[in-house]
Amino acid sequence: MTDPRLTIGIEGPVAILAIDRTDKANALDIGMLKLLAAACDEIDANPAIRVAILTGTGKAFSAGGDIRAWAGMTPQDFGHSWVRFGHRVFERLATLRMPLIAAINGHALGGGLELAACADIRIAETQVRIGMPETSLGMVPGWSGTQRLSGRFGAQIIRRMVLGGEVFSADEALALGLVDAVAGTGAALEAAKTYAARIASRGPAAIEISKLMLAISSGEDNGAAVEALGSILAAGTGDLKEGVAAFSAKRPANFKGEWL
Repeated sequence: MTDPRLTIGIEGPVAILAIDRTDKANALDIGMLKLLAAACDEIDANPAIRVAILTGTGKAFSAGGDIRAWAGMTPQDFGHSWVRFGHRVFERLATLRMPLIAAINGHALGGGLELAACADIRIAETQVRIGMPETSLGMVPGWSGTQRLSGRFGAQIIRRMVLGGEVFSADEALALGLVDAVAGTGAALEAAKTYAARIASRGPAAIEISKLMLAISSGEDNGAAVEALGSILAAGTGDLKEGVAAFSAKRPANFKGEWL
């Protein structure tokens, strides 16, 4: 990728995705969503990458959806081109084959929190505030704020943010399970790198399979995760090699049920 609005830095087995739209507090528009999707494809295709980190440039993590980008849309375009497309991109982030860590270096409000919720691990800086202010604008959460967030954090916490407009400090968010660790101002990325090294030191196949299993247990990705696990198991058998060889030779397969 060459677009300066989203950079990918590679440090050994770790990919660092940095949103760089500082003039808009790293808010997301359609172009930014497309860049995020392309970044996911790029790092997923690189077998050397074992962990990914998502962060913002400057003082902001991400202001979420750029209001100016969607305010003039028709209801139909808003639902299809904005909400549904954003859902697909965030789902792509959440289902990366490798663990994703969010280094939350600025406030995570609305779409910014929905973005952070795609990560497996969240590390917030001490000055960060976390909330879901959409209803104060006459809008509802649109990028899984009532769905993925409720499943990961508990519906009651999300009710308090969405219905009551409560905004939590980093320490409060830690106590509520919204983030996994709190770092000093300016230290989230380094803390994320340290945690990424911890993950990268473990068996990469076991980490990838465990992430799939956790997705199944939480009901987040049942269909795709089950088929991915099944395909991995089938690919590790002598039957697959025999089946492919028989197909190429146009002969009947002699399956033996062997595991490699």
